[in-house]
Amino acid sequence: MAAAAASPSSSPPPPPPMSPAPQAASPAEDRRGGRAPVPPYVKAAAGSVGGVMEACCLQPIDVIKTRLQLDRSGAYRGIAHCGTTVVRSEGVRALWKGLTPFATHLTLKYALRLGSNAVLQSAFKDPGTGKVSAHGRLASGFGAGVLEALLIVTPFEARSPLHLLQQQKGLSPDLLRYKGPIHCARTIVTEEGLFGLWAGALPTVMRNGTNQAAMFTAKNTFDIVLWKKHEGDGKVLQPWQSMISGFLAGTAGPICTGPFDVVKTRLMAQGRTGDIKYKGMVHAIRTIYAEEGLRALWKGLLPRLMRIPPGQAIMWAVADQVMGLYERSYLQPAHM
Repeated sequence: MAAAAASPSSSPPPPPPMSPAPQAASPAEDRRGGRAPVPPYVKAAAGSVGGVMEACCLQPIDVIKTRLQLDRSGAYRGIAHCGTTVVRSEGVRALWKGLTPFATHLTLKYALRLGSNAVLQSAFKDPGTGKVSAHGRLASGFGAGVLEALLIVTPFEARSPLHLLQQQKGLSPDLLRYKGPIHCARTIVTEEGLFGLWAGALPTVMRNGTNQAAMFTAKNTFDIVLWKKHEGDGKVLQPWQSMISGFLAGTAGPICTGPFDVVKTRLMAQGRTGDIKYKGMVHAIRTIYAEEGLRALWKGLLPRLMRIPPGQAIMWAVADQVMGLYERSYLQPAHM
């Protein structure tokens, strides 16, 4: 009886605890649970800022180089003497003459380079792991270089009216083929058509495509080997680390693209009077190799190595910091 009386008073067992509702994925995480990549527009902006900084740092070198190339009377005894002479006679600001067009050019070029490379890398990502293979990284860099060559380098750099005007010798207007930038562009379009502004595009495409494929792959490799930095891991390199990786990566491009750069220069310099020595890129490579030897295909490599790696070091030091600032401000807090 006592046991029967006790059973009604016993309380029912408590209900099982409710499992917490699954939380929505953080904006800083992609569908595979990893960290989301830096958007292409942020990488493009980082490249633009890096381009401005590179222009500001290296413009005096370009000014001194141009003065030395134009010096026919022996007024300058070397790089240091040229720089001090310019500062003494024209002021410090003279070392930054032409900074605005130079900075604008680098800003547009690096924005397109880093932005398009990021877009292409997202297309080559493995859908399961979210990683980019070595072949995908090479293809992304090559594609970015092709776009850069077609949209900026060929029409606005290698084949620009200002570049052709600088190649002319003499001061008398009656002896010059081109009277000014507008006349130069009009002459090219009249004689060769609109696509004349893209003459020699093939070697330029091959040079820039190969250069960016080598540069982006080398930069990623040096980051991993030297600093254990993997893309998308949230680690931000110190500026000096980015400069070392950028400098080393900047040497890969000129070494790989030396023949394309020599051929591009030879094809661009050919006169359009009917006396054409090179019939195309392949013919030019064969002719230069047969007449001048293999080393001739890498002529001008030293000046390129003196200019490109320092520029890449400066650009990457700034660009990595800009992308790191974005990660710390928008991706890392949401991820945590």
